Amino acid sequence: MTACRTTRREFAQSMTAMAGGLALSRLAAPLSAQAADQKPWRLAAKPGAAPASPAAAGLHKLGLREERDAQLYIPEAASKFEKAPLVLSLHGASRNSDRGIELFRPLADELGFLLLAPASEEVTWDGIANDWGPDPAFINLCMAQTFKMRSVDASRIAMAGFSDGASYSLSIGLANGDMFRAVFGFSPGFIVPADHTGKPPVFISHGTIDPVLNIDACSRRIVPELRKEGYKVTYKEFEGKHTLPPEIASQAMKWFMDGAAS
Repeated sequence: MTACRTTRREFAQSMTAMAGGLALSRLAAPLSAQAADQKPWRLAAKPGAAPASPAAAGLHKLGLREERDAQLYIPEAASKFEKAPLVLSLHGASRNSDRGIELFRPLADELGFLLLAPASEEVTWDGIANDWGPDPAFINLCMAQTFKMRSVDASRIAMAGFSDGASYSLSIGLANGDMFRAVFGFSPGFIVPADHTGKPPVFISHGTIDPVLNIDACSRRIVPELRKEGYKVTYKEFEGKHTLPPEIASQAMKWFMDGAAS
């Protein structure tokens, strides 16, 4: 299956026209052609046997690299699950794994899902500024490490992100739709071209007066394209700017945990 037809080039052109020349040059670089047998966006890590010594509740640095590492948050409420749900949370541009945790930590405490937040290697995710690079491999490594630390329910793994993290969440999530039970994009810009696998349900939200990623050029283009491709999309517009309102985040995570994403 082909990727969503909203490309970076189209996005940058439409945003420039609609936002009076807003500087988006970092989004306009064309994708280099990928060899037919190279799919850098694919993730291979899968939950295995229960770990002999499960990691305790709390916030854990994974220690996978010295700079821009990943963190796993295990809430006390996760103990109610024999195999816990897992949400991967991707930060926006210029942020790090701390932000990925902050976005959903209160909801992890309430609902009991594990919260994994990797950091991009550079200032934002590789597929956003240039072409696919090392970030998918690092996400895969973070997932593999998580599966060694706690038992994870393979049927309840979700990918989420805000802003640039939303664009990357949609990109990675739809390219690995056989792995993710739900894919969330909170104020996304576009979807990086890749082969899509599976048809996970998608949840997208966007502020109607977002000055950073214009809703008309972004979500109002992405959502119809995904629906045309056969995806079940839950779409929430709200009166607001470039943000993730707590009530939207709560609705989204409860939608996932309650099985509405099925």
